[in-house]
Amino acid sequence: MEYTFKIYLSANELPLDWENIVGKYNILLSKSYFEALDDAKPENMVCYFAAFFSDEILIGGALFQYLSFIDHPTFQKKEIGCDVKNFLAKKLSKDVMFIGNNMLTGQNGFYFNKEKISTKEASILLDKATEFMQKKYRKSSLIIYKDFQSKFMHLFQSKNYDKYFRFSVQPNMMLKIKDCWGTYEDYLNDFSTKYRSRAKTARKKSNEIEKRELNLNETKKWSARINFLYQNVADNAPFNTFFLPKNHFYRLQESMKGNFRIFGYFLDDEMIGFYSLILNNEDIDTYFLGYDKDLQKEKQIYLNMLLDMVEFGINEKYTRIIFGRTALEIKSTIGAEPFEIFGLIKHNNSLINPFMERIFPSLSPKTDWVQRKPFKV
Repeated sequence: MEYTFKIYLSANELPLDWENIVGKYNILLSKSYFEALDDAKPENMVCYFAAFFSDEILIGGALFQYLSFIDHPTFQKKEIGCDVKNFLAKKLSKDVMFIGNNMLTGQNGFYFNKEKISTKEASILLDKATEFMQKKYRKSSLIIYKDFQSKFMHLFQSKNYDKYFRFSVQPNMMLKIKDCWGTYEDYLNDFSTKYRSRAKTARKKSNEIEKRELNLNETKKWSARINFLYQNVADNAPFNTFFLPKNHFYRLQESMKGNFRIFGYFLDDEMIGFYSLILNNEDIDTYFLGYDKDLQKEKQIYLNMLLDMVEFGINEKYTRIIFGRTALEIKSTIGAEPFEIFGLIKHNNSLINPFMERIFPSLSPKTDWVQRKPFKV
């Protein structure tokens, strides 16, 4: 059986049956999501899409993201503690090719129909596509396969991946919604007294805030404010690989329809915060958010957002909420638990690559945190 692949530079060029074969199982590999990326991706990002075939029948697909860090704003920062990381990043990773999605946490990089291709053959085919990308389109400093749970690591056991360094960074925080949580109150009643009181206090502090879902016209109307609030949060991070353009949320909502939801927080008719969600079959992927820094502590905006995300998930009967790898401790206070995720990294300089195991911790150090246990034992 002959396996082949084809690279596409635009989502509009993808095979007609893409949605039924690839996008059906993961909305983050769907044509509607890719079309939004085409129009509203970060300035330093280029996306490529790979389709895999067995005798001309589509059996899988993959997302390749190329990020350039030359003149990237993060490298201009002078905060104490960032200089060493920025120096190493400048010297070692002027550009990166991700097999996966650097904008989200989780295995959103590829899909193969297991009935049409074996794990070993899929692994080899994906590696061939990666090597082809490096030779034909862009040879990057680094190649990174990102965000796999341990159950996926068997994909990378072949000798093709011997030169890659396996790494683990911050865990992915996830909340599995229990069947017994018919309502938000059921969820809250599972908390110990301490954490239930904390959640109720946060709710009281947000009493004056009007919370509502935004329709497409409202998202467009508030796009400048949404971007400002997003930048408030993004600029606070010591290291960012990209920044979203102003039309990003509008284009996602326009293209993905009901699978992308955005909610605004208003005080005296002024937007003081927002959060967004991607509905992915039985899962909810929490997406980007933003808030007014001056009101965050007083109104406990971020904690309220987390609780609202959980309430939405329970009311809409989802199975799991994927919170990502940031703000680990506060996410654990609302019941999210850490799941270790892995990646593979290789430097294209054969003199540097053997030392990636020593260099990588300097580029992406782990953060110490305390996991909270809010539920009654």
